[in-house]
Amino acid sequence: MQEFDAIRPYSDEETGPAIQRLVNDHEFLDMVGRFKSPLLARWAPAPLRFFTRRWLSSRFGHFTKVDDLQAGLSGYIGELIESTTARVTTSGLENLSKQGAYLFISNHRDIVFDPMVVNYLLFHNDLRTTRIAIGDNLLANRVFAEMMRLNKSFIVRRDMTSPREMRDAYITLSGFINYSVASNENIWIAQREGRAKDGRDFTDPAIIKMFYMSCKKSGLSFAEAMNKLRIVPVSISYEYDPCDADKARELETKARSGSYKKAEGEDTEQIMKGLTQFKGHVHVHFGAPILDAPENAKELAAVIDTEVHANYRLHASNLIAYEIRGQNAEGAYSLDVVRESVVTAENWSEAEIQTARAEIERRLEACDPAIRPYLLDMYANPVQSALDANARLNAPE
Repeated sequence: MQEFDAIRPYSDEETGPAIQRLVNDHEFLDMVGRFKSPLLARWAPAPLRFFTRRWLSSRFGHFTKVDDLQAGLSGYIGELIESTTARVTTSGLENLSKQGAYLFISNHRDIVFDPMVVNYLLFHNDLRTTRIAIGDNLLANRVFAEMMRLNKSFIVRRDMTSPREMRDAYITLSGFINYSVASNENIWIAQREGRAKDGRDFTDPAIIKMFYMSCKKSGLSFAEAMNKLRIVPVSISYEYDPCDADKARELETKARSGSYKKAEGEDTEQIMKGLTQFKGHVHVHFGAPILDAPENAKELAAVIDTEVHANYRLHASNLIAYEIRGQNAEGAYSLDVVRESVVTAENWSEAEIQTARAEIERRLEACDPAIRPYLLDMYANPVQSALDANARLNAPE
């Protein structure tokens, strides 16, 4: 693993010392304290820090292995998921085996909750959790970087300036991913850089090409190398996105001014919002492993996209947004047609439909008028993607 030292997660040997650093770090203690007791954090930060350190040390200070730490954290993760969702459901787990490892390629909506809920479901179904790809932009916060590397996260560099530096970094990343899967370690990576803020989940073929970069000298063809990775498309859907207004504001700013510059601490703020605020029903679908990959990255990306879109569990919130957007759009389908055409559209009761309508309208009203179309698209676009995917799958050959 030495060749991957710059990007890899912490090993078992590094786990204990990293935990000790965190439980003695004031910034980390204050963050945990604010999460557990916001009122005390404001009025008595020093005593709260003392008791937080004791609590953390007693519960986690004895762990010396990553898997044991994750097992120890699973109960707290479960409480967090239960308190911030209406329910979490899953499908497709029957596609996975306990033998061998997979490369999970997922749509991406939330910075931390996406891989967290995937790992939670794998753990509770006796499957190995994943090593998680995270962008180096998230490592600006020292404490967060330490936490993520303890949680099996590895680094995807985004701060490169020269083509040679970029090539070398991608070869290293490709090597780490291939090495991990060959060593029976699952990998989670988003289908493209950054979250899909507009609700359109499409795989970047450049990421697929990266997987092959370290394999070119091995003599394997592109398809053979991809088959060895056992790629599993993953669809994650949220009934409500805690960061929807933030994403819509960013998209509107980019459309209006051509760029968007994040404020200091914005990623950290959205991480906490995504973790702690209500998401409604969350569904995760694990697709069948791709064992007969096409011979080029663009075609493989299209296969992944069709799987992600066709198995994306639509919520009533998606259909309501699609209906509202379609009222003034030529060629939009009615809700009844969508329900008949899309396998993942459920038969909601009228009360559920009206509840979703009221919530989407409330979120739109709370937004500046300029960003409302972007928020609407965020919820409506998955419906169009599902319709298109189902049309492709049902088209005559």
